[in-house]
Amino acid sequence: MTTFVLIHGAGDSAWSWHLVEAALRERGHDGGAVDLPSEDGTATWSEYADTVVEAIGDRTGLTVVGHSLGGFTAPLVAGRVAADLLVFVAGMIPRPGESANEWWADTGHSDLVRSAEEELFYHDVPPELAAEARRRARIQRETPMDRPWPLERWPSVRCRVLLGRDDRFLPEEWSRRVARDRLGVEADVMDGGHCLPLSRPEELADRLERYAEAG
Repeated sequence: MTTFVLIHGAGDSAWSWHLVEAALRERGHDGGAVDLPSEDGTATWSEYADTVVEAIGDRTGLTVVGHSLGGFTAPLVAGRVAADLLVFVAGMIPRPGESANEWWADTGHSDLVRSAEEELFYHDVPPELAAEARRRARIQRETPMDRPWPLERWPSVRCRVLLGRDDRFLPEEWSRRVARDRLGVEADVMDGGHCLPLSRPEELADRLERYAEAG
């Protein structure tokens, strides 16, 4: 059994992982997602990590998974709980000392063509789930975004990167380059856009389970 620690991105909540969480539990695994303090104007990355670590408690056999902006929180958690595996799912991969607001220009993302929000994020999510995601959207405060990412070095944990072939927000070829440059990892790809936990939950659960078993 693996304990999957599922970390949501900006504007999202633990709900965004609910289908994957259910699929993993059906497969006999433990864990889940928790709401990050993204609406708290005083919370920094350290408080984000504290929230997740507190929810983990004394569980072991940990695979930490960060989606989108959750990629900034996931490595902080993985280093503190001695995780077995760290997975970025359409995730932002930070560098030590880099702020999230610097990340856009540092990675070249600022030069990418932008589309309307609906086309970027929910184009392949079932309409009823997309509507519920919009209803549940939460504010992402700027407090952590301006702060340098607090790790001085990358945690000693295996990393995997999983991309959506149809991701319009973090496009595949661009994301492959970022994964190679920042982690020395060749990314894996599956069908789907940016919101894989909602658009492809069963396949995503299968991928996460295989990653954990391979370790």
